[in-house]
Amino acid sequence: MTPAPIIETDRLILRGPVASDFEAIAAFYADPIRSVGFGGVLPRDEAWRWFASSIGHWQLRGYGFWTITFKGDDTAAGICGLWNPEGWPEPEIGWIAFDGFEGKGIAFEAATAVRAHAYSALGFTTLSSNIVPGNERSIALAERLGAKFERTYTNVNMGTENLYRHPAPEALT
Repeated sequence: MTPAPIIETDRLILRGPVASDFEAIAAFYADPIRSVGFGGVLPRDEAWRWFASSIGHWQLRGYGFWTITFKGDDTAAGICGLWNPEGWPEPEIGWIAFDGFEGKGIAFEAATAVRAHAYSALGFTTLSSNIVPGNERSIALAERLGAKFERTYTNVNMGTENLYRHPAPEALT
C-alpha cells in the first residue's frame, strides 16, 4: 500500500487516514450544510464507502486526502489533500474543517502545505480546486490561496462546479 507521507506545519500534522477518523467523516456527511461541497448528505454506510475509496485513492494515484490534526492531539480536525477520481478534469486540492475546527486557519495552513508538497515532491505543475457555486467560504479560501476563477464545468459527480486555478509553482517563489 502507498502510505501517506507525514506533512508538518507550525501547528499541524497532516497524516494518512486511520480507522478512528471515520467517526468524524460520518458526522461530516450527516450534516446537510457542511457536506454540500462534497456531494451532500450520505448515510453512514455510503460515508464508509467514500472513506474507504479515499484510502484506496492513495494506492491508485500515489496521493490523496490527509487527516488534519493539531500537534500533540491526534483528533481529526479536518481533511485536506489531492483528489483525482475517474471523471475529474484534473487533480484538485480540496479541504474540509470538521465541526468545531472552523475559523482556526487550519484549512489554509493545510492547503498551503499540501500544495507545496504536490509541487515539490510530486512534480505537479498546476492544481485546481473544484467548488460548488455558493460555497462562499471555500471560494474565499481558494482566493486567499491565490487561486483564480477559471471556468464553470459539469462535474460527473457534483453537477455544476467552478474550477479555481492555483498559482503555478514558479509564481509562489
